[in-house]
Amino acid sequence: MGSRLSAWFRRVVLARRWLTFIVLGLAFFLFGSGSLNLFFLLKANGQLLAEHGWQAVMDGAAQQLVELLITGYLSVAAYVVFKACEHALVHGLVDAPEERSTFPPTEP
Repeated sequence: MGSRLSAWFRRVVLARRWLTFIVLGLAFFLFGSGSLNLFFLLKANGQLLAEHGWQAVMDGAAQQLVELLITGYLSVAAYVVFKACEHALVHGLVDAPEERSTFPPTEP
């Protein structure tokens, strides 16, 4: 599944610079919005669970903790997509044309 997704991403997104740039921007905003104040919310949730224990769990603190962790991992995924797009755009702009023609690079 991972290799199929990687091949699809390269074929559809990374093959087109304009689409790579759009996906880079979307991933940047998803990462930013997903990670904004995430550390402080996790800290507050942990304090709530530590102070109020089972009552906090019953009131939904455990569910909120799971949602915060999922948001964190989605933010990491958005960051990885951002870095892949950034890498493709930077190498597409600075590499010599003969270096860009083969992927992965071949040894002489």
